[in-house]
Amino acid sequence: MYVGRIVAVGQNSAGRNAAAYRVSSRSFPNRQAVDLNGTIAIMPRPGAEDDLRKNPYIAYNALRLVEVRMVQKWAVVANGSHTDPITEKIAAGLPPRDALALSLLALDYEKDSYNTPRIAAVVPHRGDAAWLGIVRHDALVVKEVALRPGHAWYIATYEANDVRDTQTSPFEARTAGDAARFLVDGGAFRDLEKPVTSAAALANETGFALGTHMV
Repeated sequence: MYVGRIVAVGQNSAGRNAAAYRVSSRSFPNRQAVDLNGTIAIMPRPGAEDDLRKNPYIAYNALRLVEVRMVQKWAVVANGSHTDPITEKIAAGLPPRDALALSLLALDYEKDSYNTPRIAAVVPHRGDAAWLGIVRHDALVVKEVALRPGHAWYIATYEANDVRDTQTSPFEARTAGDAARFLVDGGAFRDLEKPVTSAAALANETGFALGTHMV
């Protein structure tokens, strides 16, 4: 089954929180996840830069980290330019629910030939709740989900385009790189078609470690 882009939140078996993002694409497979000093961006692979002229939505920051008043650290993952305003609103002190809802509503779904939904997720460094959100042409959904060890929630741009109890998967990762790869070939994600690249943040003792994977 093809579901397009995917965001996921979860905990590994040790109870460390994770957020992950996967690009799946039928039209623009020549992309990579690149760590730009703590922000992971989705960019064309060398030689495919001309794809940006065909679709400006295919390059963006997909994963950012933020710390709020030296109290809580957060990881934000998303499939477009809304990653930045979500992160900035959390940095300004807004609750994750509000940051997601305001940013998704303001930017709305992508005005491409597929009316591609915007999806996003926010997970804390420590804590047992995360947030998933999506804006489609017909709905805006933002929902808190409970985290537990060895378990992940996910939402995608197509088919799995709502926050549902059925959109869960066993989850295990010792490193952030493992978490990124899991979104390609682990658990419920293994059978989802057209993977291209992925990125993840996995909590450690002091914050989040970042990792990427390319198919």
